[in-house]
Amino acid sequence: MAVNLLPPDPRALHPVAGVELGVAMAGVRKPNRKDLLVVRLAKGTTVAGVFTRNRFCAAPVTLAKKHLASAQVRSLVVNTGIANAGTGKDGLKRAFQVCTALSEVIGCAPRQILPFSTGVIMEPLPVDRIIAGLPAAVADLAPANWVSAAESIMTTDTVPKAASRRVTLSTGEAVVTGIAKGSGMIRPDMATMLAFVATDAKVSGRELKTLLRNATSESFNCVTVDGDTSTNDSFMLLATGKGPEVSAKKDLIALQKAVSEVSRILAQAIVRDGEGATKFVTVRIERGRSVAECRKAAYAIAHSPLVKTAFFASDPNLGRILAAIGYAGIKDLDAQKVDLYIDQVLVAKGGGRNPNYLEAQGIAAMKKPEFTVRAVLNRGRASATLWTCDLSFDYVKINAEYRS
Repeated sequence: MAVNLLPPDPRALHPVAGVELGVAMAGVRKPNRKDLLVVRLAKGTTVAGVFTRNRFCAAPVTLAKKHLASAQVRSLVVNTGIANAGTGKDGLKRAFQVCTALSEVIGCAPRQILPFSTGVIMEPLPVDRIIAGLPAAVADLAPANWVSAAESIMTTDTVPKAASRRVTLSTGEAVVTGIAKGSGMIRPDMATMLAFVATDAKVSGRELKTLLRNATSESFNCVTVDGDTSTNDSFMLLATGKGPEVSAKKDLIALQKAVSEVSRILAQAIVRDGEGATKFVTVRIERGRSVAECRKAAYAIAHSPLVKTAFFASDPNLGRILAAIGYAGIKDLDAQKVDLYIDQVLVAKGGGRNPNYLEAQGIAAMKKPEFTVRAVLNRGRASATLWTCDLSFDYVKINAEYRS
């Protein structure tokens, strides 16, 4: 069960002029489920993307990066069930076959299509099934199909993930709407996730890349479920230009806020729906010398199986948290200056147990479905925040049975 996360309300998702989404059941891996998505973009749409840093990146990632650099993008095609990763040259060939088939259906060049896949690694992409499903997905194209699109890219997700905002610019009102998938194999740079966020605002390619870079830093690169970086991670930002133009600095700031907010909602939804998650935990490190060292400490806490299982048990075994900070790689850290809080409860002061701390306070804080772990390093002015979840019995069960 996802932590305080409900399915999106279709009425709250604003269509983006110039974006149509269509879904089909292609039987990619399992029958009778939505598993194929086509997104058709208006001519002139500007596209920017960031991708996994895993050296075993999937074939569709390699092809999408190539096509993004060489052509005006007209469509995205996404399948779930099979990741088409660890498949060598044959995987590239199959991904391109899908692009070619879709290009013939919608009338564009194959290199104007960006492919994306998610699912089981090292299994061949069932191209015939996907190609057979493309006409149905194209026939389903509609501007309001955001929830259905979110459902079609799910793997172990239990809830579809979507968010939308309106933003007032000096030239009119723009829309920002997006979807994402992700539940396990999640950690920064990036995560086993796919995310597609679109706006009708008119922005330059350079401005779009800035919006994407800032949004990624504030959202998808601040989440971790289990510390595993996937092979297929992709986050695409699309600007159709069918709405108001960004004509002033204040417009770009306002649009950045909306894009970052939608991205942050989607990123947090991934953690809330972490495989087997029962707790949503904010980890905040304060008063470090740099953001980088604060993130080191935060990741050490959030990736530790010992810490995460303690979260699951609502067990304030606080030595595990201090130990994680200690091995985070901050070489000159003075442990005797570190303070630790669970929500507002000061549990460790000056590197040791707070004499006034009662374990019942820690238990009460950690029993809540959402709480904050806050460590104060007392060595500078920098800070960093990320979001994670606990590690439960169900995480093991879900991943042990993933291919069954």
